[in-house]
Amino acid sequence: MNDMRYSTQSLREHVRGDIVVQMMAAAIEAVEPGAAVRRVLRCKGTTLLVGDQAYDLEAIERVIGVAFGKAGAPMIMAAAGVLGDRFSQGIAVIKDGHRGDIVATDALARVTILEAGHPLPDARGVVAAGQITELLAGVTERDLVLVLISGGGSALLTHPVAGVTLDDLQVLTRALLACGATINQINTLRKHLDSVKGGGLAHLAQHAQIAALILSDVIGDPFDVIASGPTVPDPTTFADAYAVLERYAIVERTPLSILEHLRRGLAGDSAETPKPGDPLFKRVQNLLIGSNRQAAEAALAVAQAAGFATLLLTTSLQGEAREVGRLLASIAQEVIVSGNPLQRPCCIIAGGETTVTLRGAGRGGRNQELALSTVGQLAGLDGVLLVALATDGGDGPTDAAGAVVTGATNDRALAHGLDPAAFLAQNNAYVFFDALGDLLRPGPTQTNVNDLTFLIVV
Repeated sequence: MNDMRYSTQSLREHVRGDIVVQMMAAAIEAVEPGAAVRRVLRCKGTTLLVGDQAYDLEAIERVIGVAFGKAGAPMIMAAAGVLGDRFSQGIAVIKDGHRGDIVATDALARVTILEAGHPLPDARGVVAAGQITELLAGVTERDLVLVLISGGGSALLTHPVAGVTLDDLQVLTRALLACGATINQINTLRKHLDSVKGGGLAHLAQHAQIAALILSDVIGDPFDVIASGPTVPDPTTFADAYAVLERYAIVERTPLSILEHLRRGLAGDSAETPKPGDPLFKRVQNLLIGSNRQAAEAALAVAQAAGFATLLLTTSLQGEAREVGRLLASIAQEVIVSGNPLQRPCCIIAGGETTVTLRGAGRGGRNQELALSTVGQLAGLDGVLLVALATDGGDGPTDAAGAVVTGATNDRALAHGLDPAAFLAQNNAYVFFDALGDLLRPGPTQTNVNDLTFLIVV
């Protein structure tokens, strides 16, 4: 990873900005998907080890790979590389621009890589789901299906249930993204509106052995939420899904086909998703291979080596982005006033995923909005720096991963005629930080383990 991809005006000017750039690069490198796959997937003679579970390759006719998510390309490349000639065929569905440097190999020649839309599902994702469904239709008990799952998979792999159209799913997705619903709530709906989610993929490949390697982009790493749980039991119900629409008062904005499907489910006229205890999952292994905590701890190690007092505050950060930002800014103020929770120089890291309720017509993402909300509170504080970063390199519908704020940001903004409060009111953080040269633009990182926020006080 080229550290300079993380350079911004404020990082270049801050006394320890170089260390923070190294921290970001280390965090991303720690959850590089190919390395994560190779750590748990190993061939020893005729035995394939997936974590601690052994598979006899002599008894397996085909090893089929199915990958979906922002890290899909490096994950399936790594799996194909480990298996070599024993890798039979594969399909990877990835976000536009997330191919990366794909090295041609004999095994990789048997992989079809498809691009699809994110965060809004599109027709390409539906086509990809159809191709995967066709690939899995003929599997037998002598086949092993490797499922390589990463964040973004819910949108990228889309197979609407009968009676629900792609257009309807797009309308609902827009409403959910705008109202501030959490990923858990959004995916509860997705699992009940899509035949490959909520254990659906395991059902498609039910005759085969299944080993799923999972790179988590969800707080707490719940397998049923990551990419909407295609290979695990679904503990949520139609009632839970409908309750999300009611909680955010979007029932009237939800397409009729979706409401009818959910109401049929509530009445018991549509089949529920497979639940815990279903024998379907006896042939399925699910294994976590990377998480937000790994990324945060790697960044923390760099800070410790540089002489900072360090604290991993949480890897469960959530809530409205602007409110979370104000909380983090208040911690910086407390460090300066009282030396709590750490003495200067210090580094505090928080990981997780916030949400944004759209109020204006501006442009930005949750990390940019979090950063913008701290500008006023951090104004004039010497030696303070806050970085908010999406680990996948894309924050909301923008080309930025996040933004950087220092105690000088407010004065710099005012000198440019920019009022931070006015931009925040319009959810217009991207334009604000772009004008100051303080957007983080590393490009697609090909991994995805939630967001990281670094708070530095020197």
